[in-house]
Amino acid sequence: MAAASSWPPAAARPVSTRARHRERHRNDRIGWLRAAVLGANDGIVSTASLVLGVASAGADHRSVLLTSAAGLVAGALSMAAGEYVSVHSQSDTEAADLARERAELTRDPAGEQRELADIYTARGLARPLAEQVAASLMATDALGAHARDELGLSEVTAARPTQAALSSAASFSIGAALPIAVVALAAPTQLTLWVSGTSLVFLALLGALSAKAGGAHAGVAAWRVTSWGAFAMAATAAAGALFGAVV
Repeated sequence: MAAASSWPPAAARPVSTRARHRERHRNDRIGWLRAAVLGANDGIVSTASLVLGVASAGADHRSVLLTSAAGLVAGALSMAAGEYVSVHSQSDTEAADLARERAELTRDPAGEQRELADIYTARGLARPLAEQVAASLMATDALGAHARDELGLSEVTAARPTQAALSSAASFSIGAALPIAVVALAAPTQLTLWVSGTSLVFLALLGALSAKAGGAHAGVAAWRVTSWGAFAMAATAAAGALFGAVV
């Protein structure tokens, strides 16, 4: 006797909504993406501007190359220190807010539960349901619930000073290395043209790639990054030409 076949057939069975529903959010990339984009953009713009400014002032090819290499080292360390200090300040503020919230939960748990219920009511839950949710969350993870829903803190957006510092330093170095490579390869008579042109291309690619990683419009991001970079390079080249003429 043949085994009874299951019904309906596998091909005809409905696929669960949970299996089909897949979402890809990008807010978990906010921390490192911001630091990486900032560092790479600053590396390209500041180094290319430095090259154009020194070259416009009449420096020889070797001096331009040495200056740009020194700018890479100084800029990478400056970016790392600046990111570490600023993000650590954010981390300290978050820690202070959590400590304050922990003390309030110890002092007045009932009041904190009402506050949590008020938040959920303001978001659209019926009052009885809001009070039930608040009571359940207070019983399981009171501090986590208040950190998330009252303070707006989460694991995704938490400040990570070391990660931000390393990302900024590495991305700055990569960005700065691009115009330096052009300086090393370009003919001295065409240095300004090559550095300015390739740097604008690098900036456009950076803007497009960062927009793609963050789910934004690539064309708008590329234009925004390129236009500001062009302004910075033009202003620095003009200053170099002016001071070079004065000297």
